[in-house]
Amino acid sequence: MQKITTCLWFDGQAEEAARFYTSIFPDSRITEVLRHGEAGPGTAGTVLTVTFELAGQEFLGLNGGPEFTFSEAISLHVDCTSQDEVDRMTTRLTAGGEQGPCGWVKDRYGLSWQIAPRELTDMLHDPDPARADRVMRQMLTMHKLDLEPLRRAYLAE
Repeated sequence: MQKITTCLWFDGQAEEAARFYTSIFPDSRITEVLRHGEAGPGTAGTVLTVTFELAGQEFLGLNGGPEFTFSEAISLHVDCTSQDEVDRMTTRLTAGGEQGPCGWVKDRYGLSWQIAPRELTDMLHDPDPARADRVMRQMLTMHKLDLEPLRRAYLAE
């Protein structure tokens, strides 16, 4: 059991969201669904929390109600190993959601994700500041991240 678990607040959609997320990421599963009992606070039998794993990391989905919603102040970063993975994750997570700038997406539940190829991170950490700057400038023109133009910027082609 990990020491710190991210809790995601939903308005009655925790189980639906957990099923959606676990369908996207390999090594993912729902591990527990806790339902309200007769004591409440919700209707007996309805879902209170859903514990699930995404790529082996545990999350807790809480049906807390409409009082709070997600904002871009918190996002989940997905480290992708290829352009195919960037494309697949972006397509799946934006279904019913929206594409934002620089690889950010917002899913149908309003949760923000950063879909980024590991190669981009490596390029941005290049010790040559001119290379890293060219890559950053190119990335800032994109919505879904595309490795080919980023590579060309990195190599100054």
